[in-house]
Amino acid sequence: MAFIEASDLVKTDPPKGAPEVRALDGLNLTVPEGTVTALLGPNGAGKTTTVKVLTTLIRPDSGAARINGIDVLADPQGVRRMSGASGQYAAVDENLTGFENLLMVGLLYHLGRKRASQRARELIELFDLVDAQNRPVKGFSGGMRRRIDLAGALVINPPVLFLDEPTTGLDPRSRLALWDVIESLVAGGTTVLLTTQYLEEADRLADSISIIDTGRVIAEGTADQLKSSVGGQRVAISFVQEADAPAVEQVLQRYGTGSVVSDGGRTLVVPVADGADALGRIMADVASAGIELHDAGMRRPTLDDVFLQLTGHAAEDTKTEETAA
Repeated sequence: MAFIEASDLVKTDPPKGAPEVRALDGLNLTVPEGTVTALLGPNGAGKTTTVKVLTTLIRPDSGAARINGIDVLADPQGVRRMSGASGQYAAVDENLTGFENLLMVGLLYHLGRKRASQRARELIELFDLVDAQNRPVKGFSGGMRRRIDLAGALVINPPVLFLDEPTTGLDPRSRLALWDVIESLVAGGTTVLLTTQYLEEADRLADSISIIDTGRVIAEGTADQLKSSVGGQRVAISFVQEADAPAVEQVLQRYGTGSVVSDGGRTLVVPVADGADALGRIMADVASAGIELHDAGMRRPTLDDVFLQLTGHAAEDTKTEETAA
């Protein structure tokens, strides 16, 4: 059963000294109940705009959306009563303690002081913030702020959770801890729509991935399905001297079946038809050219390859805030 449905959503950004831009251009999206769907796309593709429409923060110019059968436009209060949301920045009061922040959210949801206090204590424990619960949030680390913000989104134990880049800027340990919490929520039946700038995050958490570009969903499926869609094997060559890049690219073009792409560093990758044979020929040509290498090898397609092939942008291009959407 689809818990989140969006059809033909259009949202045009007002001009800022330039022609109007369609942040959403007929976007369609379906998220089954009790699953995680990840939205991936280049910076400004429309990910954050999609979340803002579904959480009733902005109205689309046209199109329709429903959350568990409730019309987002006709009954925004009904949607808000059943939704939790965590944005790219921690929405907390820095002068209140962690416990006071969660208590305030509970009171705003009219839980009553006793139930709000009980729920705040439950979430403080869930997010491992017991030792810090009575300290002002302004003294929290970045990871602790993200945890208290996500805890605030869960005060009403919502059946649907919208997470807009929840782990941006976190250290690896904090990111892994949040991933564990998200997985436990989904195991308990929560439906999650997640935007992320980390391909490994989508690979681990998402039951389904929707890739967005220029305001539309251009591909969707499981991580394995998307990887299979680009087909073949890849040969990756990492070289020592940056000046050798043109020569390495020429060799890869000679044996590749598609475009040679860069990972942003001194590594070039190309799809090939016969991985072992192509790698052997490439290594022979590279050696003949006197090119010094750090590493060389074959690998299966990754989400990064899918992302690049479908959008024309490397995944690293998304690792800035999505200001255009």
